[in-house]
Amino acid sequence: MRLVARTNPVSRLAAAIVVTAPLLLTLDWSSSAVILAFELVLLLAAGAKLGWILRSTWPLLIAAPLAGIGMLLYGEPSGHEYASFWLAHITSGSIALAIAVSLRALAIGVPSILLFRGVDPTELADGLAQRVRLPAQLVLGTLAAQRLAGLLISDWRQMSLARRARGLGDAAAIRRFLGMAFALLVLAIRRGTKLATAMEARGFGAPGPRTWARPSTFGGRDAALVAIAAVVAATGLGLDLAFGTLHWVWS
Repeated sequence: MRLVARTNPVSRLAAAIVVTAPLLLTLDWSSSAVILAFELVLLLAAGAKLGWILRSTWPLLIAAPLAGIGMLLYGEPSGHEYASFWLAHITSGSIALAIAVSLRALAIGVPSILLFRGVDPTELADGLAQRVRLPAQLVLGTLAAQRLAGLLISDWRQMSLARRARGLGDAAAIRRFLGMAFALLVLAIRRGTKLATAMEARGFGAPGPRTWARPSTFGGRDAALVAIAAVVAATGLGLDLAFGTLHWVWS
């Protein structure tokens, strides 16, 4: 993944959008399988190890089959019926739909997880503001919120230890959770208010163009990444059209 790690985070975002856009508009197993196969081959060619891919995407590997099981049992029945009980009907149509949904979830989730693994939020914010031309106030506010979100886990742990030290952490689990959640909400609002005031005092909310400490560049490597994503997406749709298996989500 060294080649991908050297690209601009904006190009990774664009590549993920390009390669997953057809999957959001279609619902057939063939295009999802083709695009997923291309994604895995390209990731391995870029230097990713199979074990690293499995470790990075294990929640998705569990969630995708579960989504398929739901479609298998409760999807719209069509074709030959193999089994049925109460509201569940297993038919040839529901089986095809379950396979399509599982592969679709993997094809959408795998590149999204792996392309953004290890991305510096500050670099992504710089790219969105400088290359995509998003409003600086929106980008900087979102970046500040993302930075503060990482503190919530630490705050929750500290509050839990403090309550245990006072003898309040071993009983009434639901009441303890609600009390800590409310305290954490109050703390987050106070911290966010202070940060907003500090940023406003430093001119982050000033109108007009602003300067950036680190320029965000978009070079040939970034264009190649987006182009490869477009080729993968076009190949999946092209094979669907060639074999007549294209199925739009609204049809």
